[in-house]
Amino acid sequence: MKKTFSLMLVMMIALTLVLSACGAKNNNEGGTNGGTNEGTKVESDGTGKDFKIGMVTDVGGVHDKSFNQSAWEALETVTAETGAATKFLESKGEADMEPNLNSFVKDGYNLTWGIGFLFNDALSKVAKENPDAKLAVIDSVIEAPNVASITFAEHEGSFLVGVVAGLMTKTNKIGFVGGMEIPVIKKFEAGFKAGVAAVKPDAKVEVDYTGDFGKPDLGKLAAATMYDGGVDIIFHAAGGTGNGVFNEAKARKDNGDAVWVIGVDKDQSLEFGDEITLTSMMKGVEAAVHKVSKDLIAGNFAGGTTQELGLKDDAVGLPDTSSKNVPADVLEKVAEYKAKIVSGEIKVPTE
Repeated sequence: MKKTFSLMLVMMIALTLVLSACGAKNNNEGGTNGGTNEGTKVESDGTGKDFKIGMVTDVGGVHDKSFNQSAWEALETVTAETGAATKFLESKGEADMEPNLNSFVKDGYNLTWGIGFLFNDALSKVAKENPDAKLAVIDSVIEAPNVASITFAEHEGSFLVGVVAGLMTKTNKIGFVGGMEIPVIKKFEAGFKAGVAAVKPDAKVEVDYTGDFGKPDLGKLAAATMYDGGVDIIFHAAGGTGNGVFNEAKARKDNGDAVWVIGVDKDQSLEFGDEITLTSMMKGVEAAVHKVSKDLIAGNFAGGTTQELGLKDDAVGLPDTSSKNVPADVLEKVAEYKAKIVSGEIKVPTE
């Protein structure tokens, strides 16, 4: 279950995370939890009631039902638990990222998150220009003493869902729909293809990059083309664009077609239903954002550190709900391959 997965990752990060102790206005949409103290930066009193934590989304938006949404749900939990004020700003394009980050820094936010690889340049610049500001980033490594970097071994978890797809395809045609063709998404693709090849070397994996994380229509079109060509299982790593893959699968399932989608980042069966979601490649973004944010409030900040979280940490992998559609013998194979990856017997490619 989602709660079990998040709890395990919170415990893991508590043991493994190394701790250490201007801007332009914008008109992008945002949301707020709790009170605010605009322009005033305060120190921790251990409760979080006077703390402000900001989050800037990538182009997929906060309601992508995936990556950004996981991060925002973590901050909503932080508000509920500590009273800290939390707010998000959405980036409609890469040009919005630096102004959005600077908006939080200028307003004295105690921590500002950049969610995604696309923040590498903007967050690096803001961190350098504002050495007293504390920032954190997901899926990018920024060498700066005031930045906490969290990355994930997406290729390892993707290998496991590739094993599922390879063992469960009926047509020997499998699809991968990516958003932008950037290194982190290429890791998803590489791991997935390796997992399929490990159990079904004669299966063909078709790949389509839509070029965007926030356009469901492009995801729907990519899925339609693949399903028309005989693909019966599609794994997406496309953020909000991937919602269109689910929409196309649902329409086809309603018409009697035997097609599936493998979700990403969250347990997407909870959003789109078990009838079309075969499984998901979960990624512990929510637990990581929650842990780093609460550490800050407690007076500990992992600035200047980088942590990669993978299968050995239970930070990526399949949700418990997989058993609804994935047979027990297939899940046993998944467990076998997981053990081999964790032990180092199998090294999963990243490209």
